[in-house]
Amino acid sequence: MTRVWLLLAVMVVTGCAQLQPPATAQTGKPAVSNVIMKFDIPADALGAHDPQLSAVLAKAGALAAAQKQPTVIRVTALGQDFKYINQAIWRGVPAQGPKPALENLTAGANQTYSVSIEPLHAGS
Repeated sequence: MTRVWLLLAVMVVTGCAQLQPPATAQTGKPAVSNVIMKFDIPADALGAHDPQLSAVLAKAGALAAAQKQPTVIRVTALGQDFKYINQAIWRGVPAQGPKPALENLTAGANQTYSVSIEPLHAGS
């Protein structure tokens, strides 16, 4: 139930930003997706360091830390924004217990800023 509320909070904060639909294989069967959660970060909320965005990022950190298996949080943004995003995510991770891995990916031209939480696989 907590995931449902977190997902609703993400959708409210992101406004018109759309969650990524799961990819489908060419055979028409849905592809197996290991993504626990993925959402886009609205540029205006990021630029303003919106408190609601900070809260959602903290909840994403908490969600990643609460998983039974190790997770990785992948942040795609510009280099100058990583400090703010990473700090907001770490605020949600409890001081005790397992810590998710955090991976920063630099966004390319016209690439949407995003956060995804996925299971951590050996070799990732």
